[in-house]
Amino acid sequence: MKKITKIEGSNSDALIKSKRRVAAYCRVSTDSNEQLISLEAQKSHYEKYIKSNPEWEYVGLYYDEGISGTKKEKRSELLRMLSDCEDGKIDLIITKSISRLARNTTDCLEMVRKLVDLGVYIYFEKENINTEAMESELMLSILSGLAESESISISENNKWSIQRRFQNGTFKISYPPYGYQNIDGHMVINPKQAEVVKYIFSEALSGKGTQKIADGLNYRGIPSKKGDRWIATTIRGILKNEKYTGDAILQKTYTDSNFNRHINNGEKNMYLVKNHHEPIISHEVFDAVEAVMKQRAKEKGIEKHNSKNKNRYVFSSKIICSECGSTFKRRIHSSGSRKYIAWCCNKHIKEITECSMQFIRDEDIKMAFVTVMNKLIFGQKFILRPLIQGLRNQNNTDNFLKIKELEVKIENNIEQSQTLTALMTKGYLEPSLYTKEKNALETERAILLAEKERLTRSVNGNLSKVEEVSKLLKFATKSKMLTTYEDEFFKNYVDRIIVYSREEIGFEFKFGIILRERMGK
Repeated sequence: MKKITKIEGSNSDALIKSKRRVAAYCRVSTDSNEQLISLEAQKSHYEKYIKSNPEWEYVGLYYDEGISGTKKEKRSELLRMLSDCEDGKIDLIITKSISRLARNTTDCLEMVRKLVDLGVYIYFEKENINTEAMESELMLSILSGLAESESISISENNKWSIQRRFQNGTFKISYPPYGYQNIDGHMVINPKQAEVVKYIFSEALSGKGTQKIADGLNYRGIPSKKGDRWIATTIRGILKNEKYTGDAILQKTYTDSNFNRHINNGEKNMYLVKNHHEPIISHEVFDAVEAVMKQRAKEKGIEKHNSKNKNRYVFSSKIICSECGSTFKRRIHSSGSRKYIAWCCNKHIKEITECSMQFIRDEDIKMAFVTVMNKLIFGQKFILRPLIQGLRNQNNTDNFLKIKELEVKIENNIEQSQTLTALMTKGYLEPSLYTKEKNALETERAILLAEKERLTRSVNGNLSKVEEVSKLLKFATKSKMLTTYEDEFFKNYVDRIIVYSREEIGFEFKFGIILRERMGK
């Protein structure tokens, strides 16, 4: 008799290969706006790159801003990624190059060994190295050693080169102040911005404070160098910058052997270069403004690094008259035996016929602010979330990718230029050929940098707005309805108040939108 034994089939679901969990790590070495734009481009690139592979599962992107690659301990996101690897959340890490992960051989090998033991591997795009496929650490050790020595060598060579240019007065300022632009390595006056600089010095000479000057520029809709709103600190920096006189003090900051940046308080030599470039302001005007600022500080009892501005009223210089553009001044009014705080238009106080705007009560402003904030807290799903989504959509992904492509081209251009210089130094190139090729590379680099700057400006404005809306959304999501006014909330989210009448004011939030609110008479 036949005996039949059933052989169980394999569960088809078990045969489905699980996706590999892939993360990316990127880093920029400075916190300037241009580098943060570069970071956005990298983030966009890696998210697309990982999600396009059907065998990979995108588990996140880890990134550090404004942190030197020479120090693993200071990179919080890198340490968080390593912790997630230990928790079994990641199978593969993708990063641009060895130097992006670590410029220290010991750190690099230590990380790789630790991750390999955990079954986590790293793919370095530039070097085309995958630690999973390596039979030994020799190649990685060599390359990471090169990255470390290259970092130190470039740093030392740059320091020596910059020091020589400081000494002979040929140092070129790559990021000129507001009012100037860099053309072929030289500081050239930007006529439109120069007029603003002259206006700032003129206003300071007339006795206006830095915050009032900033408010005036913001009211007129004049953008700062980075496209943001003007603040008192920026104005003060302009008024104290000797470069507007045509002179330049070099080596105001320096980098130590551990790659830390410091303000030069006498630890290093500084070099004053007279007539370095065309002036916007005369020495006489510059010195006069400096004297005015010192006198104002003396009168207010303000010492350097010890400002008393912390005790000012939160609405000071923040309330703007919609009729004449003047700021409002805090005063004490009386109604019978009762006294109360009021805010009055400066021009109306000086000459009632020039501005008809009447005073508003301090308590009414605060109540109106509480009402606006409660509307945002209650309606954050219908107001703030669509707003932040709209702002994010304006940050065109194509622009980020174009910026990344330009950065690659600029990096290649610089590498070619360095190679050319090395060949010339060793005598492998004729001087005439070297000059011709060097000029061609510099022309190409100038075009690439100009295009990158244009794209950067086009997306930079919205990045700060997205950040401000995100901060307010986070607060609105977690906060209960406000019952009382607090200065902290106003300072965190509002730039200024616009007075339309005694019955209506507008709160201009830091993300650029004005919300109007009615007030009691």
